[in-house]
Amino acid sequence: MSRLAILILTRNEEVHIEACMESASFADEIVVVDSGSTDRTQAIAESMGARFVTHPMGDDGFAGQRNFALTQTTADWVFYLDADERIEAAAAEEIRRIVSEDLPAAYRVERKNIVFGQLMRHGGHRPDFVYRLYPRTAICWRGKVHEGIETDLPRKTLHDVLRHYTYTTWRQYFAKFNQYTSLAAQSMFERNKRIGEAGALGHAVFTFLRDYLLRGGFLDGFPGFTMSVMASVYTFVKYLKLINLYRCQDGGCK
Repeated sequence: MSRLAILILTRNEEVHIEACMESASFADEIVVVDSGSTDRTQAIAESMGARFVTHPMGDDGFAGQRNFALTQTTADWVFYLDADERIEAAAAEEIRRIVSEDLPAAYRVERKNIVFGQLMRHGGHRPDFVYRLYPRTAICWRGKVHEGIETDLPRKTLHDVLRHYTYTTWRQYFAKFNQYTSLAAQSMFERNKRIGEAGALGHAVFTFLRDYLLRGGFLDGFPGFTMSVMASVYTFVKYLKLINLYRCQDGGCK
């Protein structure tokens, strides 16, 4: 019988980890890979039966964390779950069936995003798809921030699998905003990507128009407008940080 491990990456997730693990309780094993929590994440996770492993975030970012997590289990199948995500009950049954019948593929799952308590149906936070379920030895990860998989497996899709509780406070939002824009800028810098101030502004304007108009963010009311604005600011800031990395490289930060 094939075994399933659910792998959860954490850092100061005491607010989310209990509900996250409850939704994953159908798995044979839960492994939490933590990058340096200072709150009660470890205590809560271990009290609920998880194996808790500490592994600092390295230069290879989230892909490195996910690849490390693969080494922490011998299960035949793995499902990656973020601490602020929940697996729907019906989807859990489908995942168990796939594992028990050993139907190898890289499964991307539909994730519905809940932003400040509102389910987003349009815009940049409309339901999206992320690769999360596959045989453990058949994939690896690449990318610092918006990491992706490399695999030769066929790719399949599962619908209505995850609820993603993205942000509940602006303090939380801006903490992630700062972390992710810095990682994105560093990743682009390492790939020798360059952009000027006008280009940064142009990308930011396009991001707002894409999310608010082309992707229908306006249909989600004021939250749709707010998150379209913030997506634009995110784009602008990550490029400003990239520009600053080149400025520092040329001695302009002294």
